[in-house]
Amino acid sequence: MPASPPVILWFRRDLRLADNPALKHALATGRAVLPVYVLDARLEGRPIGAASRRRLDGSLRALDADLRARGGRLILRRGDAEAELRRLIQETGADQVFMNRLFEPEAFARDADIAHGLKAEGVDCRGFNAALLQRPGAVLNGSGQAYKVFTPFLKALLATAQAPAPLDAPERVVVPDDVRSKAIDDWSLRPMRPDWSTGFVGTPGEAGALAALDAFTAGGLKAYATDRDRPDRDGTSGLSAHLHWGEISPWRAVQAARAAAATGRVPAAQAEKFVAEIGWREFSAHLLHHFPYLPERAFRPEYDAMPWRDDPEGLAAWKAGRTGYPLVDAGMRQLWATGTMHNRVRMAAASFLVKHLLIDWREGEAWFWDCLTDADLASNVQNWQWIAGSGADAAPYFRIFNPVVQGQKFDPQGGYVRRWLPEIARLPDRWIHAPWTAPAAALTEAGVVLDATYPRPVVDHVAARERALAALKTISAGRNEDG
Repeated sequence: MPASPPVILWFRRDLRLADNPALKHALATGRAVLPVYVLDARLEGRPIGAASRRRLDGSLRALDADLRARGGRLILRRGDAEAELRRLIQETGADQVFMNRLFEPEAFARDADIAHGLKAEGVDCRGFNAALLQRPGAVLNGSGQAYKVFTPFLKALLATAQAPAPLDAPERVVVPDDVRSKAIDDWSLRPMRPDWSTGFVGTPGEAGALAALDAFTAGGLKAYATDRDRPDRDGTSGLSAHLHWGEISPWRAVQAARAAAATGRVPAAQAEKFVAEIGWREFSAHLLHHFPYLPERAFRPEYDAMPWRDDPEGLAAWKAGRTGYPLVDAGMRQLWATGTMHNRVRMAAASFLVKHLLIDWREGEAWFWDCLTDADLASNVQNWQWIAGSGADAAPYFRIFNPVVQGQKFDPQGGYVRRWLPEIARLPDRWIHAPWTAPAAALTEAGVVLDATYPRPVVDHVAARERALAALKTISAGRNEDG
């Protein structure tokens, strides 16, 4: 009898072997498996940023190594995903495709189109949820509509989502030897001459994700609710990029946190605070799925009338970490050097751009998209709209972070600022978050020359706050007139 044709396992942002339902079902066929990753420029509906490309390189290499350790390998193709899948089907005779779904609107629609087209030609396509605790559309309010407020969404999510049974990585994956693959080195995902990614943090791959989770549950989770706001402490999970690229299941993270609480290793309240942050990630994904216009337009439409300023110099200073506000500048430099930024500082830096400089949040979202290794379309857009006051359940626009006070509150000894701004590191704690207020003698002793070694603020906080509130009044007046 002729051998059964192989089945295709289409990897996207599920770059792991454990807790992978598409892999489980592909192996259950008993056939040879073709694990393939297609480098498609519009995986999420827009090209991924430079930092994400670098992170993807590491993730794919790790996945390939994991497959080779089990007798298989990762097949790499580049181009339009549907065309490459069809080419692979033609080359191998594969008549089944297994994949874990993407839920970004364009990707979701494209997946459906590909599945319908292939099914019409006799190729069975099966999709699964490996990225979220609950697929979008499964958590709706009493009226059958999407939740627009986080707290009731989280309550409904945790009440309805059922954890799947854990899936161990398979011991063996049989992959045919005669199927051609591109070489990842030819994709040039890593920056060259110069390599600006040498300081990127985190170890890509499933093993790195599990190690980060173990370290977190043994350390930072114990005081997560408070320490997660302290950029001078190691109080966050370090899982964001791992979750985005699917190197670990969100259920694995939730269950590990709750297991740590159940065994008394961490307080239950700390574990549940972490679960709530996973829930915020879910909220973002569900919102984008239901409201696909969010990357381009405000969730609250009146905010599209905000009189944003065209300020190239201010935008450039913000990107370079040269605003004169140390907490903001430290965050922007951490972002460039490491591909990530502490969450509390992300809020301060984003608020500064949108409210102090009155620059459109979409400018900041685009920069973060290019610079973050964990750049997730739903989370990035939702968080920027939250800061701008234009999103669902957003912070009100008139809540304007004072970057000096934020630094004094969350980096009281200036440890975070000193790490990323060595030019002002010798300033005493009293002035580390507001160098322009230091007396001349203190500046001299610390080797700081304002507007030479470190800039004065590009804008005065009080004046910027008044300008932002005046801008808010213009859209409020417009809303009242329309009403």
